[in-house]
Amino acid sequence: MTVADAGVRLAPLRRSDLRRCAELEAEIFAGEDPWSEQAFAAELDWGHYYLGAYLGEELVGYAGLSLVGRPGDMEGSVHTIAVDPAQHRRGIGRALLRALLARADAAAAEVFLEVRTDNEGAIELYQAHGFATIGLRKRYYQPSGADAFTMVRQARPLTQESTP
Repeated sequence: MTVADAGVRLAPLRRSDLRRCAELEAEIFAGEDPWSEQAFAAELDWGHYYLGAYLGEELVGYAGLSLVGRPGDMEGSVHTIAVDPAQHRRGIGRALLRALLARADAAAAEVFLEVRTDNEGAIELYQAHGFATIGLRKRYYQPSGADAFTMVRQARPLTQESTP
């Protein structure tokens, strides 16, 4: 089943969704330091690329990417990908990741991210999309003190053949 088959659409994250983002953060990242509504607003104010996954008008997931550097020498960082636990296993996280990577590919950017070392599902998803583990950040997540892998995906510039 594709995300479209499930009735989910991806669109730029709306400021009116930031409260829902913070609610999902508190649920998904309980035991850590979940982002507040203001933290999401700051991400948008900085001009970072954020998408929402919508089931009808309800926000069921979100993802964010920053791109820095000059054309020809860009670097991306996945800031977050989160999906409502009630919507897991429907391809929403995969679709959000692919959309972020398409944006990075358009800029020919290498992409970095951190992921909890015990989040096997996310690690497998990232590996399936070309990410490799390049480091370990001890006690990266607070206040739990959980470790994180740093992963990277090499730049994949879009070619004429790969553009839709």
